[in-house]
Amino acid sequence: MTAHTAPFDVDRVRADFPILTREVHGKPLVYLDNAATTQKPRAVLDRLARYYSHENANVHRGVHFLSADGTEHYEEARRSVQRFVGAEHAREVVFTRGTTESINLVAHGFARGGFLASGDEILVSALEHHANVVPWQMAAEVTGATLRVIPMTDRGDLDLTDLDSLINERTRIVAVTHTSNALGTVTPLAKIIAAARAMDVPVLVDGAQATPHAAVDVQALGADFFVFSSHKTYGPTGIGVLWGREAWLDKLPPYQGGGDMIENVTFEKTTYTGLPGKFEAGTPHVAGGIGLGAAVEYLMDLGMENVAAHEADLVSYAEAQLGAVEGLTFVGTPEARASAISFLLDGIHPYDAGTVLDRLGIAVRTGQHCAQPVMDRLGVPGTVRASFGLYNTRAEVDVLIDGLSRVRTLFG
Repeated sequence: MTAHTAPFDVDRVRADFPILTREVHGKPLVYLDNAATTQKPRAVLDRLARYYSHENANVHRGVHFLSADGTEHYEEARRSVQRFVGAEHAREVVFTRGTTESINLVAHGFARGGFLASGDEILVSALEHHANVVPWQMAAEVTGATLRVIPMTDRGDLDLTDLDSLINERTRIVAVTHTSNALGTVTPLAKIIAAARAMDVPVLVDGAQATPHAAVDVQALGADFFVFSSHKTYGPTGIGVLWGREAWLDKLPPYQGGGDMIENVTFEKTTYTGLPGKFEAGTPHVAGGIGLGAAVEYLMDLGMENVAAHEADLVSYAEAQLGAVEGLTFVGTPEARASAISFLLDGIHPYDAGTVLDRLGIAVRTGQHCAQPVMDRLGVPGTVRASFGLYNTRAEVDVLIDGLSRVRTLFG
């Protein structure tokens, strides 16, 4: 494990990420698409190679050495995630395929477990990406429940004016993002969760855009469910986390059936094992879990407070520099922002701007960012989004600004 000490040394951190040394179209890579996925440090890459080279075996079901060894590493990764989010027990950490599957698991459990019925309400916010909208719509369709939405302002902040009426005796769950993937808005979770708890309503927090950028403590947060994806948190793709309070996870029915989640099976009846196995049917993504464990250990070694401070400086600098670009309009100017900045250039389609930037080696995201309701609310077809990670630098912001000047010259 790489050892780092404060203050945050971004050059030293960058040396941990081999991909950052490559060129794209003959230019040094400037990777500003971290909200889509993050690059992986050598600690994760080496851990994956070690697993497949020396440890590969199925887990939870073998008596031989490799199976027992793999099981221990896999469960140690779960304990790393427990420490990373401050969970009380490792059994409250359920490995899934990612944020999307974690939310689907809870939505499915609420629908199938009898926690939603006709006339009930599910509350989401106008800032959600599709993964925190569609599963709840599907749950509403099969139960007769209704989806309600916390509105947002023109600046991209949630409007909590009517929160006390939105969370009422019909509300069965509040599902809200921690940080908007499209605008970077950090939502006022404390106020939302306090209002929900006052009505004894459970809260799910979508932390996909939170865990890469700042420390998360699910105990202090006070929510009932917290979900995030490994690949946005410097870990492998194909694995993610559902943390839930044990009392709630015990109440929810299994999401999928199969091996490794059962206690006893006959053709007449099956009984299920306890947490977290109840929700992890079949052979798990062993390498992914172990890789995710390496990723969160890497982040804890850096210190999430150091990561947050570095990125706050970077975002502040980027906002100032982008604000000086002629013809640039910010899409969303929230009171609190993390990582992502969306904008438009007058008369230039986001796709065209992104294509030119790519030829300069600059990777940004263009389009709706899997958040069509956000774009519809703000009346734009899409945006250019620059999203920052722990390895980005002020010099890379300057390269982006120069790139935007090239875009304007080409299309001006």
